[in-house]
Amino acid sequence: MYILLMGPPGAGKGTQAARLIEKYGIPQISTGDMFRAAIKNETPLGVEAKKYIDAGQLVPDSVTVGIVRDRLVKDDCKSGFILDGFPRTTAQAVSLDAILKELGISLDAVLNLNVPSEELVKRISERAVLENRADDNPETVQKRLAVYEESTKPLIDYYRNSGLYEEINGLQDVDAVFADIIKALEK
Repeated sequence: MYILLMGPPGAGKGTQAARLIEKYGIPQISTGDMFRAAIKNETPLGVEAKKYIDAGQLVPDSVTVGIVRDRLVKDDCKSGFILDGFPRTTAQAVSLDAILKELGISLDAVLNLNVPSEELVKRISERAVLENRADDNPETVQKRLAVYEESTKPLIDYYRNSGLYEEINGLQDVDAVFADIIKALEK
């Protein structure tokens, strides 16, 4: 099962990905997690990525696409994966299509968790306190949501035309969101 999980910051992608991992036994490919680990370990990629993340900007495509491609060729991705946080732009989606074609893989579903901005700000503010995430401060959150609106929303049209796109109501409780995801995957 090859799944692309979309949605703005705070929509619940990580929570739902964890449940999909448990159900299908496939890895989650989270660019956010990869960047946070690189930042924590102060790798050259982490240092570079931190500059953009701290400013609420997207990490440049060349860096992001490279890290994703390197991850998708690993053995644990051969029977499926959940992409979380990538692609974030139409250019990244085109790069992903090229990578998948090269690997002989096709996405099975593109799932978008839809949550209104007011709810996202509330969720992210709560997460900032619980998880002590530096990238979840109010100013950065507003920038991240603005970047999402500008750069990532065009992906909805890109994938809607693919026939794989499903909109999921992310305002529901966690179990109802998961049930809707499974329904969409079993279509």
